[in-house]
Amino acid sequence: MAQLLPFSSVDIASDSLHRIPVCNTRISSILLLDEGDEQQAIVQSLKFSSGLFEQTTHLETARALLKRCHFDLIVVNLDLFIDSNEEWERILRHYSGHTDIICLSEQRDSELAIRVLRSGGADLLHKPCTVNDVMSSVQYCLERRSKERQSYLRSPWQQEKLSQSELIGESTAIVEVTDIISRVAPTPSTILIQGESGTGKELAARAVHLQSGRKGPFVAINCSAIAADLMESELFGHHRGAFTGAQQARDGLFVHANGGTLFLDEIGEMPLAMQAKLLRALEERCVRPVGGEKQVPVDVRIVAATNRNLEQESRSGNFREDLYYRINILTLTMPPLRDRPEDIPPLVHHFVSKLSAELSVPEIPLSHADLSQLQQHDWPGNIRELSNFIERCLLLGKLPLDYLRQTHLTPANAPGKGYPSEWDLEKVIKHHSLQVLEQAGGNKSEAARQLGVSRKTLERKLQAWAKLSAEN
Repeated sequence: MAQLLPFSSVDIASDSLHRIPVCNTRISSILLLDEGDEQQAIVQSLKFSSGLFEQTTHLETARALLKRCHFDLIVVNLDLFIDSNEEWERILRHYSGHTDIICLSEQRDSELAIRVLRSGGADLLHKPCTVNDVMSSVQYCLERRSKERQSYLRSPWQQEKLSQSELIGESTAIVEVTDIISRVAPTPSTILIQGESGTGKELAARAVHLQSGRKGPFVAINCSAIAADLMESELFGHHRGAFTGAQQARDGLFVHANGGTLFLDEIGEMPLAMQAKLLRALEERCVRPVGGEKQVPVDVRIVAATNRNLEQESRSGNFREDLYYRINILTLTMPPLRDRPEDIPPLVHHFVSKLSAELSVPEIPLSHADLSQLQQHDWPGNIRELSNFIERCLLLGKLPLDYLRQTHLTPANAPGKGYPSEWDLEKVIKHHSLQVLEQAGGNKSEAARQLGVSRKTLERKLQAWAKLSAEN
């Protein structure tokens, strides 16, 4: 990480609150996790300095927003987590690799500043603070990120190094993927990335963007995480008063991604009515905000991803055939982890090194026998499942066989292990899904994350199983 802004010790200076300073350069998106009733001037400054601004005081709402799209900057009040210091440290470690995080707190403790620094925070401001103090920190973060982005765009060697460090492996399957990316990235063509959940579709999309030479941002949106009635506004923006709750005009993600790449994850979950509007936007290269009359031209490279068979979905009427042919100019298929077991050892070493640093825990020793056993597992959740498993092992400090059995990581052909051989696949999926849901305390979002599927998919399965049980 680049050199961090020195931590500030800010006192009250209310004389500046009547002014609303704005960053010299417009930042794409800001998420404020704080109460704003007594800091309206700061809130308004953040709004005017961003194209996309969201504010919440609830951690679950913030997590949902972060799943829906990427934020360039997060401003978080650490005092909201006064009863759980470990919680905000986990948040900083998890998100600081992809975005800058400015922390606010009324605590004036040198130990707090050190913990924020170690967890990846970009700055710590003591509350109550002035508008100028907050906006100076925002400006610093924006300029630093912009310089980093431009340096990568100017250096093909750095582009290749970064993308290769994310798409780890030397198997034939993953080498073919990286070769295709290097060939098609400089073109403006739309790309469809297919593959099971957890195979690294977003990493591939980011590699496409980094090697494309486009100067705009990479904007990611999860189509399955947005309510159908809000999706048009999210993508195209809206005018003030366009619908209930639209108290001010707002640009959509197409505008935020102008000059860059828009990643439409889980595009197969997009409602049919919205698919028609997306098709028109792609063909005309213009968007019309909700409640507006004029078209807004945009220069956006589209990368879409899905874990569904869109060709089959289009034949069955669940996905528009014309949109499928429009986005299927070039298809990139991410291989499941079970098809490239030779990549498991380097992936394991990568996650052990990366996660031990993020969690501030020592690395665990891994023998050849350990790696061999991990290679025998099918990993239905793919790389996401492997990463989560390594994180659990680091927290435990070991890789015991009884823990492997508990998490169903024993070889599938081991006698007396796993599910009964007479069970069909649907019964195995049902049993495992319900078990994960139970372990997650009934939290469907967490269970879906561990299973490597969307919450919507898990809820459909649960409803189908409940209906079947009622009929029987």
